Amino acid sequence: MRDTQEPAMSRPPLPPFTAETASLKARMAEDAWNTQDPEKVSLAYTTDSVWRNRSDFLVGRPAIVEFLTRKWQKELDYRLIKELWAFHDNRIAVRFQYEWHDAAGNWFRSYGNENWEFDEAGLMRNRQASINDVAIPGKDRKFLWDKGPRPQDYPGLTALGL
Repeated sequence: MRDTQEPAMSRPPLPPFTAETASLKARMAEDAWNTQDPEKVSLAYTTDSVWRNRSDFLVGRPAIVEFLTRKWQKELDYRLIKELWAFHDNRIAVRFQYEWHDAAGNWFRSYGNENWEFDEAGLMRNRQASINDVAIPGKDRKFLWDKGPRPQDYPGLTALGL
């Protein structure tokens, strides 16, 4: 049930999605996550959004902010690329990869899939993420842009052979 305290808010593009709007929604999510700003990222979700991220189960924006704050304190120099996998009506599936290192300087590439469900205002009300981490040598990194959103001309996963 939707939190009736939530102010009216719309997050275009809105469902039902087309290939173009679903791709745009995935890129907008990628860009937001690459800011590593938990408060900003949380605004794309309903106030009562339900998440599964690996083995973590979260409900609501405050839990999302707390989770993302911890995540980006651990996953340093985080760089993410998302790619549309499938869509239907108010649902989108993406595959993604991100690179990061821990405090000891060990690099990782994390591989995952997300299933998203949106409300009529384009806010994500459900996010299910499955993710695996693989240690990589720093020389094998592929996500080499400066902190922040991936430049528009930087290749995506398929173009990078991932």
